[in-house]
Amino acid sequence: MKIKYKLLKQDNNSKARHGIINTNHGSFETPMFMPVGTLANVKTLVPEELKAMNSAIILSNTYHLWLRPGEDVVSKVGGLHKFMNYDGPILTDSGGFQVFSLAKPKDISEDGVKFKSHIDGASLFLTPEKSIEIQNKLDSDIAMSFDECPPASADYKYMKNSIERTLRWAKRGKDVHNNINQSLFGIVQGGAYKDLREFSAKKTVELDFDGYSIGGVANDGESKEDMYNAIDYSIPYLPEDKPRYLMGVGEPIDIIEGVIRGIDMFDCVLPTRIARHGNAFTRDGKINLRNLKYKEDFTPIEDNCDCYTCTHYTKSYIRHLLISKEQLAGRLLSIHNIRFLIKLTEDLRCAIDNDNILEFKEEFIKKYNKKK
Repeated sequence: MKIKYKLLKQDNNSKARHGIINTNHGSFETPMFMPVGTLANVKTLVPEELKAMNSAIILSNTYHLWLRPGEDVVSKVGGLHKFMNYDGPILTDSGGFQVFSLAKPKDISEDGVKFKSHIDGASLFLTPEKSIEIQNKLDSDIAMSFDECPPASADYKYMKNSIERTLRWAKRGKDVHNNINQSLFGIVQGGAYKDLREFSAKKTVELDFDGYSIGGVANDGESKEDMYNAIDYSIPYLPEDKPRYLMGVGEPIDIIEGVIRGIDMFDCVLPTRIARHGNAFTRDGKINLRNLKYKEDFTPIEDNCDCYTCTHYTKSYIRHLLISKEQLAGRLLSIHNIRFLIKLTEDLRCAIDNDNILEFKEEFIKKYNKKK
């Protein structure tokens, strides 16, 4: 079965929308934040913990699973769901972002991308067809087209050539996609150029994908204004009856701004990455629990948070774990940070239902950015 998107409620004062996406492994409401399980594992967490924090869909990485353990190994056990013991929906990215971080512009050709493995330096070559073949075998619910991720600093000529090649790659990938139970998303690129975003969106939609994502907004160097503009330039040309996914975005305010502009799905490594460095999201902004002021703070990270960490442990204890270099600290902070972003999307859905998302945004930002 291909995924199906159903609109439940459109906000009266913005492009925000509350919907539901049906997949072969269950349904989930949108807007939704996807935890990232790069190597078929959301770092330090098990599926039961993800389910407890209402995580519906997670993301895994095609490039990394191609190298280890290999798509054939995953296929032999019955696909990614069985391999990682996760019975909910899974999205696999195309591997493009990792490839382009390893490749030089001269290594990108019409055929694909030549680069070296980050594991052992072996020479590798990834094509649109190979990326789709890997994802077909991983058997995720949603696969992503193989695209080029041009840097934010790319000039107009480079960006135009890049998106035209990405469109050709998208068609090549779609032509070989043969997993009837897997949906395929196209990716809109174009940097900060309005006409290129429009061109990319229109041409990608002409290829008729099952959903659409907006890429190139979470690479190094983009301003917030460029990110929001990229969404505004793309959304008007994307179908209303299919999901819209903003790739690589996980800052709370960026999620709110994306939802208001019509985005349904988000993913980012941020919640687990900052957790490993002792940081936590709160409604009053990010905090670093390594700070001395938390040494005798016997309150939870956030008083009204329903996550396992906040209902069982104090800032003082987590700080002790961090200072002692105990791995449990990263686990507990990851649980809280992922639940924080998922709860944020739940609250955004309620705000859409009540037609007060603009008021929600104003109140959230005022509190989140206040001086501590």
